[in-house]
Order: sequence, then C-alpha cells, then structure tokens
Amino acid sequence: MRLLNLLLGGSILLTVTLSAFESPKKEKKLVKVWETDSTLSVPESVLYDSKGNILYVANIVGKSDSLDGDGFISKVSLDGKIENLKWTTGLNAPKGMGIHKNRLYVTDVYRLVAINLSNGQAEQTWDAVDKKAFLNDVTIDKEGTVYASDSRNSKIYRLKDDKWEVWMDGGDLNNPNGLLAVGTKTLMVGSTKIGALQSLDVASKKLTKIADGMANTDGIVAIGKDYMVSDWSGRLFYITADGQKQQLLDTRNEKVNSADIDYVPSKKLVVVPTFFKNKLVAYRVE
Repeated sequence: MRLLNLLLGGSILLTVTLSAFESPKKEKKLVKVWETDSTLSVPESVLYDSKGNILYVANIVGKSDSLDGDGFISKVSLDGKIENLKWTTGLNAPKGMGIHKNRLYVTDVYRLVAINLSNGQAEQTWDAVDKKAFLNDVTIDKEGTVYASDSRNSKIYRLKDDKWEVWMDGGDLNNPNGLLAVGTKTLMVGSTKIGALQSLDVASKKLTKIADGMANTDGIVAIGKDYMVSDWSGRLFYITADGQKQQLLDTRNEKVNSADIDYVPSKKLVVVPTFFKNKLVAYRVE
C-alpha cells in the first residue's frame, strides 16, 4: 500500500492510499497443456514429487469404499506420459497421498498405508478406530506430522511421533475432504457438507471460513499465498488469501469430474484427476 499526498487549494494537504484507486487483482485463467491416455482407472488423487520430478496417481478402480485389493498407484511424467501404470498394487480404493522422507502415505478406506518410495512396497499400516471410516485426503507438514480426513464421520486423524489417533472430531468440520498443511500451525480444510474452504488453527482447533459456495470440495493446493480448490463435480476455484473467489473451470456439462488436484510450481501446472474419465488433465495457471 502506497500513500499519495494531494495539495488542495494551495494549502490543504490530503493524504490518501493508492490502493483505493488501484485495479483489483488480475483474474486468473487456465490453459490446457496436456492430458494422459485413458488407461488409468478411476484416478482420485494426484501428487507431485519434487525430488523425483514425477506425479503419483491413486487409482480407486472399483467403488470408493471397496475392500477389494484392486487399487493401485501409477507414476506419470510431467508431460503426461504414463511411466508405470501399476507401480504399486494391492490397495483398497486408494485416495489422498503425501510424501515424507522416503515414504508415500496413502489412505486405504479405513487405514493409512506407508509405501517405500524406493521399491513400491507397503511397509506399515495404521487402522482407523473402526472399519466404517472413510479416510480420504492426506497432508503432511514440514515436521513430518501426517493428517488424514475421515469424510464420512467428520474426523481428522493424526500420525505424530509414531502416535496414531483421532485428533479432531466434530460437526464444525462438516465432512472434511481436502486437507493442506500450511507450515506447522495451520491446516486448510475443504468441508464438503457446506462447500467451504476453512482455515484450522492447529493449536486451538478453531475453524475460520475463508470461502464457500463450492459444493463437493475436494483437493486444495497452495499457489503462493493463495489457493486453488476443486469441486469433485467438475469445477476449479481460485481463492485469494483474503477469501475472494473466482471460478476457473466448469466441466459439469461434459460430465468430467475434478477430484484431488495438485500443483507443479516450476511449470505453473495444476493437474486434475478426472475420476470416471480415467485420465489426468493438466492446465497452466496464467
């Protein structure tokens, strides 16, 4: 914010802020860059691995809560080539993912699974308090604390210092799906029941609504200090840090879903899993 001094009538000095006269922040737009072939199988989540320079894709295959062992993880290049369709198999409707050190953490209906990035083998699992859980998204903060949403039962689980527990449970979460750790003190939460992006203070567990009107909120990514949120039914929204909302994509008429997205900062790419269309679509954010 800058100050402008105006001299009125030769003697009166009026100070105003230039922000009152500046144009609003330039609107964003999406430009399609690539899409994969359709050999994926109900891709629900995509995760960018900056060290491996690769995208991991969680494929549900069957129903979203099936304990069938048919789910798998794919590896896709940043130009949309499927490098390894079934890098890891034997999962149950895998969804959200997060990376810490040499492990990929993925939700597996009622449990969290840790997979070794070097060989694709599952190393450890943690079960929810009951098998009626519907673990969905995963986020991991800079200290390695893992959070997982239970969308069906309005819970957030936490794995910290090898302790796995229901960390938060309550109606104010409103069926959380997407999670995003911002530093170690804040979680961004996509509350599906009310179609809102909320900010959750980790210390106090206080929720603050940032924006709403987004129906089936799914993935959340940070773009600088702002956010992009997907609505599973086929929309993407750009949300500024102060809660201004802009719709960037709407593929509902084409019946193309937009599930748990991720963002590649170096290429300004947002990558969208299309669920039933069995492919990823990447857009450049401009």
